[in-house]
Amino acid sequence: MLCAALLLSSSYAQGAKPTERSKQKAAAEAQRAGLQQKLTALKRDISRTESAKDDAADTLAESEEAISNANRALRDLAQEQSETGVKLTALGQEHQQLTATVDKQKAQLSKLLREQYVAGNEDRIKLLLSGDNPNRINRDLQFMAYVSQAQARLLEALRANLLAVEKNQADVQNAKDELEEIAQEEREQKALLVQEKARRAALLTSLSQRLVAQRKEAGNVERDEQRMGNLVDKLAKLIEEQAAAAAAEKKRQQLLAEQRAAAKAAADAKIAAEKRERLLAARAKAAQAQAERERIAKEQQNKSGKIKPQTPPPPPVKLEPIDDDEPPQVAKVTPKPEPKPEPEPERPSLGPAAPAGAFASLKGQLRAPVAGKIAARFGSKRGDGPSWKGVFIRTGEGSEIHAIAGGRVVFSDWLRGFGNLIIVDHGGQYMSIYGNNQSLLKRVGDAVKGGDAIASAGNSGGNEESGLYFELRHQGRAFDPATWVKF
Repeated sequence: MLCAALLLSSSYAQGAKPTERSKQKAAAEAQRAGLQQKLTALKRDISRTESAKDDAADTLAESEEAISNANRALRDLAQEQSETGVKLTALGQEHQQLTATVDKQKAQLSKLLREQYVAGNEDRIKLLLSGDNPNRINRDLQFMAYVSQAQARLLEALRANLLAVEKNQADVQNAKDELEEIAQEEREQKALLVQEKARRAALLTSLSQRLVAQRKEAGNVERDEQRMGNLVDKLAKLIEEQAAAAAAEKKRQQLLAEQRAAAKAAADAKIAAEKRERLLAARAKAAQAQAERERIAKEQQNKSGKIKPQTPPPPPVKLEPIDDDEPPQVAKVTPKPEPKPEPEPERPSLGPAAPAGAFASLKGQLRAPVAGKIAARFGSKRGDGPSWKGVFIRTGEGSEIHAIAGGRVVFSDWLRGFGNLIIVDHGGQYMSIYGNNQSLLKRVGDAVKGGDAIASAGNSGGNEESGLYFELRHQGRAFDPATWVKF
């Protein structure tokens, strides 16, 4: 049944016209793909350095990742559904307003045409040849001009509003298609979630004894900690590389902007110099013409022996400082500026979302990532193995996990020993780590604010009880969160 439903949904999706939402979603996924490939390669590199020893929790990885993805998709879809519903309501109100305006304009136009018909609809030629009082003819012609202008304005406004109604109807249809698309995706994700939860429960039943045995092995805990350390170190290196690349790109853009500004300044200076040369040439020509007029006048005076009244030369036209040599031009219609291209959406990156020093200033003021009971503290012994590098907060499955401060998600994936894991970089080489989650609600590259829901609690990774494993690290080294966070 599920396969049939998925086939039907895929055939529906292929036959339906793609909505704006689906286009934007595809573009966002394409932009995120490059960064995700780097992190996948990083994770693969960590796995290669480990022994090939089988881990029972790895069997759960695919199922737990699928549950996380389905829960995140359902949360995103609910948000999209709410936003699209608000948009649809606004479009409905806009449609009502446009319809009322169009009806009113149609009534006005109908009234205007009826009044013109009753008045006789005299044309201009008939009025001019009527031999009537010129004042009356002038008044009637002016009235007819006013009526024609009013008609033209009304028709133009009506035409514009009719086009707006068409666009509104297209937007409404697109919003309805998006809602149907969202509803279809929700049905698929819910079916997938039910299927994966059942699959995980069956796996847990069959693997329970192996999971218990492996949790007791001290070597496994040490390997988990080493794996986390390697991941954090490699992430720090990748963040540093991306920051350097971003700084280099910024410098390149600044250099390009400076070169463009210098080229524009040189071009403007050249145009100004050319105008100045034309001005000097025009003034020299005018001075030469004036001298020639004075010479001819003097010769005529010498020939006649008496002074003839000379027509004074026309006063020189006052010239503008630069454009005075150019003849006056007919006013030109200023062309409409070309629409600026929309800025390209910011590509997902691992660059810091918070300035350096911002996180350090919050020491002792941070709120706990989730409400619950602390079952293990930093530094306490972990059975026969090493001490805890973080804290474990026992809490109900599905409880929301919140970012303790602003930053950027640099890892959001399944990792052996930690299940569904999310890491937030807070700048200044500070990171917060959240493990054993049921679902990861944020993706790599997402910027988060303090208090944002980033995951939901669970027991992924083969953990025996539901809760959150939480760490704080600076320059790759774990430190006690108790002095920073109010648990």
